[in-house]
Amino acid sequence: MKLSEFLRNGAIPQIGFGPGGMGYSPRMPKERKGLSSFAFRVANKLYFRPKMQRDYVDAIAHAIQTGFRLIDYSAAYGDGKLIGEAIRKSQVKRSDLLITTRVSNGAQREHRVREEFMSFVHNAGIDHVDLLQFHWPVTDLYLDTWREMEKLHEEGLVKHLGVANCHEHHLEELFKMCKYRPEVGQFEIHPLFTQKPLIEYYREQGIVVEAYTPLARYDDRLVRLPLLKRLEKKYDKTFVQIILRWHVQNGVIPLVRSMSRHHQQENIDIFDFELSDEDMKAIDGININSRLRYDPDNCDFSIL
Repeated sequence: MKLSEFLRNGAIPQIGFGPGGMGYSPRMPKERKGLSSFAFRVANKLYFRPKMQRDYVDAIAHAIQTGFRLIDYSAAYGDGKLIGEAIRKSQVKRSDLLITTRVSNGAQREHRVREEFMSFVHNAGIDHVDLLQFHWPVTDLYLDTWREMEKLHEEGLVKHLGVANCHEHHLEELFKMCKYRPEVGQFEIHPLFTQKPLIEYYREQGIVVEAYTPLARYDDRLVRLPLLKRLEKKYDKTFVQIILRWHVQNGVIPLVRSMSRHHQQENIDIFDFELSDEDMKAIDGININSRLRYDPDNCDFSIL
């Protein structure tokens, strides 16, 4: 069964958790030299970074325990080891999770799609991935990447295939050569950048839409709007819950990232209310076509 059918049946999670990368250890101040520099590096290795790893694993495990079942990841974020640890720590059955990873731009450039993928499943301690996407449609490479992804699908290592950051013309080129059409597409969507025409195109192609940056990175142009403050009072919900509910009612799967237990619970508590048609249209009307991340037609893929 295709993911679009799962979505209609309510079996695919309607909200996803995207932990992103773990982050970086504290930087050594430039003025530290000699013994001081050595001590800092030792502290970083023995304390700071292990603590960051524990906190990262704990946060992902808690998100799963809270109710998130769609885990959105990418090889661009890490090797998958900490994701595997978090899944095991959550004690939620693997079969109850929909695990996503994406092909990094580096793997596309270096033609090591399979190598990167096999490294991920090995490090995560899993035998398959539910959804494999490429992270960006790297010019002159993403079609070859798709062929490699299709091979992994045919081998049973990947259950479903998808894309990320694709405009219509990227998909049109993909449709000309693919054996298996993408089932899921992920791109930037939020009230400042609603992307209605692109969402409609994906729907016409039978592709489930996921939204990253669903809260517009808490942009002041969104957060401070009187409209959202009125809706908070009307529904007794936070503006975060209002926006996430707007995504869900638009048939879009928002992908959220929070390491805070409180915010994880807040993010998932959006299924006990419904926005009116009038309020949905009002949020649609916030749109100013403001892209906050990169445009795949005008960016340097080498830095992504």
